[in-house]
Amino acid sequence: MAHRFNSTERDWVDDGWGDAADPAGAETLPPRTEVREECVRSLLSPNDSPDIPFEWSINPYRGCEHGCIYCYARPTHSYLNLSPGLDFETKLVAKVNAAEVLVRELARPGHRVSPINIGSATDAYQPIERRLGLTRSVLEVLHRCRHPYTIVTKSSGVERDLDLIAADAAERRAMVFVSVTTMDAALSRRLEPRAAAPHRRLQTVRTLAEAGVPVGVNVAPIIPFLNEPEIERLIEAAAEAGATSIHYTVLRLPWEVNPLFQQWLEQHVPERARRIMARVRDLRGGADYRSAFGQRMKGEGLWAELIAQRVDKACARAGVSRRAPPLDAAAFRPPGDERQAELF
Repeated sequence: MAHRFNSTERDWVDDGWGDAADPAGAETLPPRTEVREECVRSLLSPNDSPDIPFEWSINPYRGCEHGCIYCYARPTHSYLNLSPGLDFETKLVAKVNAAEVLVRELARPGHRVSPINIGSATDAYQPIERRLGLTRSVLEVLHRCRHPYTIVTKSSGVERDLDLIAADAAERRAMVFVSVTTMDAALSRRLEPRAAAPHRRLQTVRTLAEAGVPVGVNVAPIIPFLNEPEIERLIEAAAEAGATSIHYTVLRLPWEVNPLFQQWLEQHVPERARRIMARVRDLRGGADYRSAFGQRMKGEGLWAELIAQRVDKACARAGVSRRAPPLDAAAFRPPGDERQAELF
């Protein structure tokens, strides 16, 4: 089943663009979005990549309305016979039975308990979550089962679920990572047009931190000569907002992301396009992209080493860690057992 709705039908949320911080002066209306409801057979995606720090991930949605031109998940839309370009942003899939399937998967005797990452591919708090609430339903299951989890998002919408997240964080079972790509509102509006404004994301970091939730800020992706000059400023701002750890990746251009991003460069920063791509290739051994584990996230060579040094030194000055705190998995109760445990 598919539903269509436009921006005027969405629930209002304070994403920071409806004020003077918006370089356009007012919210830009997003394109019409089509949402297809899907009942999935599985929800937990296993991960065995050595450079990704989680074993399980959950993505309640396929595609993402935020429209970040650099998104490495865009090529996954090809699996649906849809384009990684505009279709990725406007033709979405909602896994409407997510909570039901998660209950079944967590009840399996062989389930290995380790923190589940929510939103590793597409943002779990993109605009349609305001109406469908699938991420909320997933968190409710994890909360009842006392299962540890992490969330990664660019949206202020995560504040809606602070009641659950703060309660789980108090038991060392939850952490949130907020991605802040740039402090430049005008650049953000072009680069990631329907994500929350930069100052609003930092406000979300502060709100979560004040509620006792450990927050990591992802300075990602680092794009040479675009947001790369802001590394130190971003880390300082994240620390001031209450972030406890900093993480980063450099720009990744797999498959169809490469031509899409280069077209964006020619449209928005033509005077820097060649210079940016030349440095990207310096970070990738002369190629536009290399997918080797250990290199795809951070790059390789002199410029990758310089970025790593800058991040480390900025973190040391700001007093923030490069490592996220561990989460507790010992209290997990499989579905069905958690209610019984509450009787004692």
